[in-house]
Amino acid sequence: MNYLFTSERLGFRAWQAADIDAMQEINSDARVMEFFPDLLTKAQTIEFIERMNRQLAEKGFCYFAVDVLATKEFIGFTGLSAQHYPADFTPCIDIGWRLKSGVWNQGFATEGAKRCLEYAFEQLSIKEVYAIAPKINLKSERIMQKIGMVKQYEFEHPQLVNEERLRTFVLYKTVH
Repeated sequence: MNYLFTSERLGFRAWQAADIDAMQEINSDARVMEFFPDLLTKAQTIEFIERMNRQLAEKGFCYFAVDVLATKEFIGFTGLSAQHYPADFTPCIDIGWRLKSGVWNQGFATEGAKRCLEYAFEQLSIKEVYAIAPKINLKSERIMQKIGMVKQYEFEHPQLVNEERLRTFVLYKTVH
């Protein structure tokens, strides 16, 4: 595999057509998508992968495809993405992750997010990175804390105002 960078156990790379079905399976898992309004269709998964590869080509970062180095198994994504929805902290660069449920509770999300922050600061000279999650997503908020981010405040996500369960988000930030 041609990795852009690695951590101890993970490889971060551009997306490939071969990732579509595996990412679609992740996007169709109700456990993984618990804190999203809907499961994603195959067409939405393909559009996401194409958008990530365009962003990687234009900006040098994206939500990277992630493999376990020891097995070369694709497990989802971790990385950085430009966000432009209407909020007082956007436009910004966001860190995010979505891993298949079969690899949860092994430290991959935290390890991957830490390494992506290092990449952002050291290779891309990015000065600040944000992270958001629905307030009820305590697992993601815990990862934000573990990687050294600091809670800024809570806000209503402008794209989810009609989603009672999901509309209140936490905002975290790190400054390098």
